[in-house]
Order: sequence, then structure tokens, then C-alpha cells
Amino acid sequence: NEKVVNCLYQNRNAIFRLVCFPWAGGGSTFFAKWGQDIPNSMEVHAIRLAGRESRLDEPFASDMHQVVDEIACALLPIIQGENFAFFGHSMGSCTAFFTALHLKEKYNLEPVHLFVSSISPPHAQLHFLEDDMCDERIAFLVKKMGVILEDFVGDEELSQESVTKVLADLHILKDVICGTHSKTRLSCDITCFSGSEDLPVDMEAWKDVTSGNFDSFVLPGHHFYLLEPSNTSFIKKYITKSLEISALAP
Repeated sequence: NEKVVNCLYQNRNAIFRLVCFPWAGGGSTFFAKWGQDIPNSMEVHAIRLAGRESRLDEPFASDMHQVVDEIACALLPIIQGENFAFFGHSMGSCTAFFTALHLKEKYNLEPVHLFVSSISPPHAQLHFLEDDMCDERIAFLVKKMGVILEDFVGDEELSQESVTKVLADLHILKDVICGTHSKTRLSCDITCFSGSEDLPVDMEAWKDVTSGNFDSFVLPGHHFYLLEPSNTSFIKKYITKSLEISALAP
């Protein structure tokens, strides 16, 4: 499980398990560090996909089904019998959503809350991921979206390595967006976050995938607005408050 799920700060007495899903090309470290200053009511787990960090020698996953199956198997010992929630940024939102659907369909498990960020839901057909899109077009859009972080600017080797990871992930995302979609509907609450200067995304469409409550927030910044400390703080506090309120519900 530790290969797939990164929990830097274990808290056996936590009431909730928050599972965070990385953006395309991303690793687990950014979200795993959230556990350092999160309230004692929560334990943070971050997903680590094949081909990055300690799994660098493993080949990238070939499709979303493979990704979801692996994540679900790793999460079961952590979330069974527990209250848990998912947070995903960009592609991580879609991965979290498909994982939630899989858990509901196969194990009758569902997060109490799904928090998504900076991407339309799969059924909304993202306009920039056409079915016949070539690698060059995807790479251009990757850079336009700001996926290649400033830390890599000027370092061609690191930048190309990052592009390779992003391309692998976006091919998976393109396949599920252009494919058929499950008719299963979630019942958990969904909250959306997005950056005010990001490319246009239809966050409101997320309300279509659940019978639960829906809310949406626009925070200052671009696609990676959540890297801004003030935005990170807002998201953490909102997640904490939402989950604590859900614990009081009958």
C-alpha cells in the first residue's frame, strides 16, 4: 500500500481519511505534506502513480481502469469502516471521481465528500482533448495550462521529464473523456475549486454526477492557484469544516 499511498503523518485517532489525487504528471509529496498542519481529526493520504517518485522505474499506466483498480486495492485497508473524502486537482479530480464510482459499484463504499479542482467532469467533454489529438498538440496545451511549473524553467532535462509524465497521464484522461461514461451516480456532496485566471472550465457540470449538495469557489490565480499559500490554507480549512459538519449529521 505504501507504494501507491503516501501518508507522511499518520494519525490513528483521526475521524476522517482525506485522500488526495495529483494533477497530470504530478507526484504525491505536495499533498502528503498537508498532513503536517491539518487538524487532528484528519489523516492525509496522497496517491502516488506509477512512473514517478519511488515508482520511477515502473512503466506508466496504460488506461484509467488500471489506475483506478490499483488505487482502490491500495485504499481498501485504509478506508473500509472509516469516514473518508477525496480531493483531486485537475486530472486528479477525474481520477478521484472514477475511483469513487469504482468503490461504489464494486464495494458499496463512497466518500462523504468529493472535492474537485480546475477541471470539468468527464461527461462535459473537455474541448482541448479531442480524440485525434497528437502529442505535439497536447504538449503545447500542457505548457499553456501552466502544468510545467516554474521550477523546471531553464532546465531542459527536467522540463522534458515532466512533459513525458504529463503526456502519459493526459492520454489516459483523453481516452476516458472520449469513451463511454458510467451511468452510476454518486450521492456524496461535491465542492469545486478553480482559479480566476485559469482556462475556462465547466465546474458547474459537476453537479450532474451526484444527488448530493453542490458548491463552488473561485480563488485568485491560474491553473495552479492552489500552490499559493493563502489558497492552500483556504482549501484546507474549508475541507476540515465541511467534514466536521458532516460528522454531526444524523
